Amino acid sequence: MATPTLWLTASAAGLALTMSGCSGTSSDDVDGTWGDPGDAAPQLVLATDGTLTGTDGCNLLNGRWRADGPDVEFSDTLSTLMACQGVDTWLVQLSSATVDGDIMTVMSADGRKVGTLAKQ
Repeated sequence: MATPTLWLTASAAGLALTMSGCSGTSSDDVDGTWGDPGDAAPQLVLATDGTLTGTDGCNLLNGRWRADGPDVEFSDTLSTLMACQGVDTWLVQLSSATVDGDIMTVMSADGRKVGTLAKQ
C-alpha cells in the first residue's frame, strides 16, 4: 500500500511544480523598483516582505502589495498630500496592477488605467 501513496505524493508535487512554471509571472518578477529613478518622476519599490514605498514625484507613498501571477493588489496605502506644480500625481490612485514583462500597468479602485511603470 505504501507504493501508491508515494506515487500520488510524487505526482501531486510534480503537478504543482509544472503548474507553477506555467504561471508566467511570480512575485519574484514583481518585487523590485518600478518607474524612473529621476526627480519628479513616479516610482514604486516593492520589497520582498510585501511592503511598498514610492513617490509620485512629489508625494511619498507607503503600503503593502501581494502578487497572484501577473496581478498585483495594493493595500493599506498611505500618501502625503503635498501640492507640487508641474507634477502629475496619478500614482497616488493605485489600487491594483498587472505586470507584463517589464511593464506594470497601474489601475485605480474603479479599474481604470492610471499609468504605467517600467521595471528598473
